[in-house]
Amino acid sequence: MSRELARPALFFVHNASVKSCLRAQQSLVRSCPPPPRKLAAPFRVSGFLQKTAPWLLGRQSAASISKGPSLFSGLSESTKRLFSSSASPRVAELDIGNNGFLLRPRRVITDKSVGYWLVGSAALVFGIVVLGGLTRLTESGLSITEWKPVTGSIPPLTQGDWEAQFEKYKESPEFKLLNSNMTLDEFKFIFFMEWAHRLWGRVIGLSFVLPGLYFILRKKTSPRVGRRIFGIALLIGFQGFIGWWMVKSGLSDHFLENYIEEGKYKDNHPRVSQYRLATHLGLAFAVYLSMLWTGLEVLKENRWIKEPKQALRNISMLSNPVLKPYKYAAAGLFGLVFLTAMSGAFVAGLDAGLIYNEFPYMGEGFIPPKSELFSSFYARRKDDSDLIWRNMLENPVTVQLIHRIMATTSFVAIVGFHFLSNRLYRKNLIPRIIYRGSHGVVGFAVLQVTLGITTLVYLVPTPIAASHQAGSLALLTSVLVLGMRLRRPRASIQALLGTLARTR
Repeated sequence: MSRELARPALFFVHNASVKSCLRAQQSLVRSCPPPPRKLAAPFRVSGFLQKTAPWLLGRQSAASISKGPSLFSGLSESTKRLFSSSASPRVAELDIGNNGFLLRPRRVITDKSVGYWLVGSAALVFGIVVLGGLTRLTESGLSITEWKPVTGSIPPLTQGDWEAQFEKYKESPEFKLLNSNMTLDEFKFIFFMEWAHRLWGRVIGLSFVLPGLYFILRKKTSPRVGRRIFGIALLIGFQGFIGWWMVKSGLSDHFLENYIEEGKYKDNHPRVSQYRLATHLGLAFAVYLSMLWTGLEVLKENRWIKEPKQALRNISMLSNPVLKPYKYAAAGLFGLVFLTAMSGAFVAGLDAGLIYNEFPYMGEGFIPPKSELFSSFYARRKDDSDLIWRNMLENPVTVQLIHRIMATTSFVAIVGFHFLSNRLYRKNLIPRIIYRGSHGVVGFAVLQVTLGITTLVYLVPTPIAASHQAGSLALLTSVLVLGMRLRRPRASIQALLGTLARTR
């Protein structure tokens, strides 16, 4: 294989005119300075190489290479496929040594089919987040008391299997303290909710790992995207472990213990830890956002390659230093919305939405009494040194107030960001697609606030509460898409776009 790859390099070594053409192309990649003794440049140059560029850029099939110049004659089929791709451009790394050039073709633009697959995988993760919310709202998460990653995919099939599962559930604190009158038919409902949630997670894992291996082995991904796919696959596997770690916290026998100290907080309501619930939800958001960001980036780069001149005009507009604070504001907005969603996980974990079911008041004022917000009842230490942070994370009243404050702050920030976008668009400083994206963010924010208030006022009805959780991820998605549109491409893509714009 290495000898066949070196065969085109022999031509470069013995042809001085070609080497001069290569040196002339260095001016096209000033925005991407090469490392020492190495030139990274789009492989589309004048003269003879301009004729062979279609093969190197992957615009002709391997079959057509056999009919091409004598430079590629005699190469094996695997080598021809390496130099050709029906999907996307390549560039050539040229190691400049004492004896000439060594050609190392590599993929820069990932196949757009990978982008569509990543976006579809993100949609599956979006669905499991919604299903997880329904599982929490119907209190079904503790119905399966075992973690069997493989055999757990099959539900009970016979009456005996169902009775065996029900007997296991009867040993859990949730049954003993809350559901001691539950029948087998009622148990089947909550079991199927949790089983469907776990099965969906397994489907996501298989539908990501297997196609991911296919795309990487078939060299349809750039090395950069291949590393991201590997990282996301690890996150998916870790998420399965975090899910069971969360469920295990609700099966602990400490819920059955008596009060240790009079006047101190003792949780005797079997449910998963709000800390672990927030971790599980946050990791699900991270997997979803990683898939979506990478998929949208792949599709965006493929779209840029089709219209390089229009892409360069947008990139030039986004390179304006005036937009630097605007980009920072978009990044800050993303972080604020994400933290607001995580505070909602604490509200769900503590059932904090079932108190103070009015808005904007909480009792007689906008803020509850200080004695309710920072009560020594929730402190675990005798000197009450953990009074503040325990109330902020474990007191349902304080947790709900924090979520209200963060949600209101996020909404005001989104509206202010939209006014800023409107001002910049009127001055022709941002593309229209970004201005329209800010409209979408405002629309999702209004919908999310409406769902949140409705959920609170009507005592957390399951359909509206599940829609509120889905709305948080939809709002975060709209902010992510806006950030993607504001992002400039990496240097190698800019160099490739510049070359393609000059040759079209």
